[in-house]
Amino acid sequence: MHSNFRTLRILASSSNAKLTGLAAVTTTTLSHPCTRRFLVSQSTPLEKSTSVLQAQVSAAASSIKPKSKQSFVSWYEHHLQKTPVRTKAVTGGILWGIGDLVAQVVPEVAAKYSQTETESSNTTATTKFEYDYARSLRAITFGFVIHAPTSHVHFNLLEYLTIKSGLTGLKITVFKTIMEQFVYWSWISNSMYHGAMGAMQGLTLDQIYKRIEDVLWDTQKAQWVFWIPVQLLNFRFVPVRHQLNVVLLTSVVWTALLSAWYPPTPAVVKEMKETIAETQSS
Repeated sequence: MHSNFRTLRILASSSNAKLTGLAAVTTTTLSHPCTRRFLVSQSTPLEKSTSVLQAQVSAAASSIKPKSKQSFVSWYEHHLQKTPVRTKAVTGGILWGIGDLVAQVVPEVAAKYSQTETESSNTTATTKFEYDYARSLRAITFGFVIHAPTSHVHFNLLEYLTIKSGLTGLKITVFKTIMEQFVYWSWISNSMYHGAMGAMQGLTLDQIYKRIEDVLWDTQKAQWVFWIPVQLLNFRFVPVRHQLNVVLLTSVVWTALLSAWYPPTPAVVKEMKETIAETQSS
C-alpha cells in the first residue's frame, strides 16, 4: 500500500516538472519575435480590421484633442506662419473697417452729449445720424487689398535692408524708423490712402493728384507725431512677423483720425470736384 502511494507521488512530481518545463518553453517560444510575427500573420481578417480601426480611432482622437484646446493666439499664429499675406490682409480689412466705424460713431455720440440743456428741439435743427456703409466698405477694401499686403512687403524689405547693413542693437530701431517715416514708406502709404479713396469715390486721375497734393504734407506731419513713437517701440521689442499686426491694431486709431480729418463723404467729394474744376477753368 505504501509502495503504491509512493509510486503515485513520484509520478505526480514528475508530471508537474514536465508541465513546468513545457510552460517555460511555451512562454519563451511565444515571446520570440519570429513567433509574434507568425501569429500576427495568421490573425483573422476581422482581427486585422479591428486593429486597424482602433489605430485609426486613436490617431483621430489624438489629432482632435489638441485642436479643442487650441487658443485663438495659437490658431492665429498658425495661420500667420502658413499664409502670412492672406492672414494679414483679412486682419487689415477688419481693423480698417473698425477704425472707420469709430470715426463715424464717436463724433456723433460726442456731439449728442455736448449739447447744452438750454437748447430747445423746436429752435435747433437736428439731423438724424445715418451710418455710411459705403464709406466703411471703402476703408475695408483699402485695408484688405492695398494696405496690408503692401505693408507686408515693406516690413520684409526693412528687415532685408537691416541685415544687409549689418546694424545691431538700438541702431536697428533708429534705422528702420528713419527709413519708414522719412525716406519712403510714409509718403507711399499716405499717397496710396488718399489716392485709393479718391479713386473709389469716382475722382479722375487729375483730381486724385490734386487731392494728394493738397493734403499729403498735413498728413505727413500728423504721421510723424503719431507713428514715430509707436514704431520706435514696435521695431525695438516686437518680432518682425508681428510688427505689421501692431501697426494694424494701432491703425484703428489712425484710421479714425484720417476719416475724421478727411471724411470721404459725397458732399466733400462734390466740393472737391467743383474746386478742381474752377482751378482748371481759370
